[in-house]
Amino acid sequence: MNREETSRIAHRGHPIKSPLDDDSVRRLLERGLPRGDERVLDLGCGPAEWLLRALVMRPGVRAEGVDMSGDALGQAAASARGLGVQDRLVLHRQKAEEFISDEPFDVILSFGAAHAFGGLLPTLAAARRHLAPGGRVLIGDGFWERPPSPETVEILGDFTDLASTVDRVVADGWTPVDGHVSTRQELDDYEWACWGSLAAWALDHPDDPDSSQVLATATARRTEWLRGYRDAFGFVSLVLRPTPDLA
Repeated sequence: MNREETSRIAHRGHPIKSPLDDDSVRRLLERGLPRGDERVLDLGCGPAEWLLRALVMRPGVRAEGVDMSGDALGQAAASARGLGVQDRLVLHRQKAEEFISDEPFDVILSFGAAHAFGGLLPTLAAARRHLAPGGRVLIGDGFWERPPSPETVEILGDFTDLASTVDRVVADGWTPVDGHVSTRQELDDYEWACWGSLAAWALDHPDDPDSSQVLATATARRTEWLRGYRDAFGFVSLVLRPTPDLA
């Protein structure tokens, strides 16, 4: 089974591909969409869960999503039709870092896609290129709650602590106007949902040739979490505006 299909199954029980519950997502969108008629861009949208929720919450919003996955974009388009918001959503199949638009956007979203740009600050640099004056960026990324082991860094990549993460963002010319640090329950719920969904699929499809591989993957990822990064990894979501004298 390829990585994309594995991810799709893993996120069946947690469509937001970040450790955030529904209330946290709603609150971040409310802070990021104060007018209700914004043009919104999601760089690395996947199945566009953030955009779909924004479109339902704010009937005046128009949105565009960029992703390389044809399957994810197809899922997004089907969901948009089911919700009746397809006329306000445009989807682009291409690399998020190569996306070009003729018009800027009021809000840029990027959650779980920093790896595509090479990290948090390069992701913000990409967002800035698309941002209209007075616009906002909603972004989520990891940080270390406590010093990680070398094995944890190898699994997740390298981050800094929360204060240093925010300091780097501020030094890069951004002002946080709101944010959210994922709770232990949000972090645990996300991991249980992902690896539990994979394990359940394998148990429900014992005759599938990929069943044993999927179950082994679920077991390995669950072990990495519980014995590796659970006590070290945190996740912060930020609502940012450009700092005028540094923009």
